[in-house]
Amino acid sequence: MKILKIVTLSLVLATTAFNCSSDDDNNEETPNGPDFSGTFVQADQMGRPAVNTVFVSPASKDAFNVTIPSEQNAAFQSMFETNLTNLSPAFSAPEDENALGLTANAFTGLLATDVLNVSLDGTTTFFDGTNVLTGRALADDVITVELLLIFGGEDFSENPTLSNDNVDENDRPFLNQFPYLASPW
Repeated sequence: MKILKIVTLSLVLATTAFNCSSDDDNNEETPNGPDFSGTFVQADQMGRPAVNTVFVSPASKDAFNVTIPSEQNAAFQSMFETNLTNLSPAFSAPEDENALGLTANAFTGLLATDVLNVSLDGTTTFFDGTNVLTGRALADDVITVELLLIFGGEDFSENPTLSNDNVDENDRPFLNQFPYLASPW
């Protein structure tokens, strides 16, 4: 029985090995770089983490993801505002503001254009207490900042259980040089 298994395995391997072919053996043309020809489709847009996920209604995800940022505010700001006021008790009245001094209307006007701003001549941070949305450093606690701005009210004291993701640092320190991210293992 053992010899039959060995013979069968040998035949399967031999058949597989001799029936495989490589059609690139005579290919003398070497690629010069990536091929960007063809048609590409925007699948997801995520300039600011969690904004698309939280404020775009499921039925509007595809439309939002293919809308260019300069047109997003006009098309989606009212939906963002409706979803924010339904989600956050910190914006229960039209005059309520967050810690940036923004009403629901002003805040969602800022968020509906889902881009990551970058300061070319100043501090790069998502929020450091003074600078707001001037970029994003790796160590920025983006989700907690977003939770604070959505649920924390005028001074970050409203809804404390909704205003922190309780992830205060990366599991490994960031590097001082490129690629800046620590090895995953």
